[in-house]
Amino acid sequence: MTGVVIDRHFMDHDMGPFHVESPARIEILARMLEEDPPIPYRLIPPRPATVAELAGVHEPAYVDFVRSTAGQTVPMDMDTVAGPKTWDTALLAAGGFIEAVDRVMDGSVSNAVALVRPPGHHAEASRAMGFCFFNNVAIAAEHLIRGRGIRRVLIVDWDLHHGNGTEQAFYGRRDVMYFSTHQTPLYPGTGAVRFFGHGEGFGYNLNVPLLAGKGDADYLHIFENVLAPIAARFEPEFILVSAGFDIAAGDPLGGMAVTPAGFGRLTGSLRAMAERTAAGRLALVLEGGYDLVSLRDGVREVLAALARKGVASAGEDLPTGGGPGAKSPSEALRVELREALATFRRKWDIPAG
Repeated sequence: MTGVVIDRHFMDHDMGPFHVESPARIEILARMLEEDPPIPYRLIPPRPATVAELAGVHEPAYVDFVRSTAGQTVPMDMDTVAGPKTWDTALLAAGGFIEAVDRVMDGSVSNAVALVRPPGHHAEASRAMGFCFFNNVAIAAEHLIRGRGIRRVLIVDWDLHHGNGTEQAFYGRRDVMYFSTHQTPLYPGTGAVRFFGHGEGFGYNLNVPLLAGKGDADYLHIFENVLAPIAARFEPEFILVSAGFDIAAGDPLGGMAVTPAGFGRLTGSLRAMAERTAAGRLALVLEGGYDLVSLRDGVREVLAALARKGVASAGEDLPTGGGPGAKSPSEALRVELREALATFRRKWDIPAG
């Protein structure tokens, strides 16, 4: 059974009445799961992360600073505000994802989705930014390696924006591979292909910047033809996903064209990768996604893909022709991938075509 972390306490963090990263994101997902769940699922209660767990990624002085904002309203950067309950909610988000990966590890669920907020992949070791306070996916990766004996973790980040905080956390390491697709040029301005890891981490930080307009077939082509062969060589023992639904068609912050069904196909592709080397161990954590209907419908398809029996071809039902659901990737994508493929082949065997 698929595990789901969701709790109405994630609505307690509030950055203001007109902020796109709003409590309504959790409200619409909670309503969907309560009134019309797409699958049977096991609810995983979240718990607050400990300071020791946060310290695997974040500087102690920074953790203390975020703690000091409790009960206050404190601007962290131009679009990130700590409210009176942000400290408690951010602890619950990080701890909730740890609970999700622990339930996958102990076998009580087959895979998991953590529908939490605030999101995390922009949060750096000593800096909140981009709506993020603690880096939920990085904290969970450290927990798996330090506390659960996992030797290799693959983090896949399909959010619209580059996860600068996650990249920073593991840039010089080879036990955590970071693979990011992201729209460019866009906030935060990081994520160029040439940033390929350093020292022991050379070749383990993989960025695929994309121009706007990419749809289901484009993303699926990247996952199946670029990521999958690399993952087969890396042999991750757990796959974590920074699942941003701001690549959906119509998202107010983005320019991508992924459909709800496309999110299901991407999840199916990752599930197949997890089955090959990680005993199916796969967990996703919510990052962006600001069109509420697209967010709800995308999460529905992700859950359906996680619960589907067997692992079908991720693109077998894509229609032919143009548009967001096209079967073939765009010619623009083939041009844009040239630099990434040339860089990645310095370390990894990726088939031509």
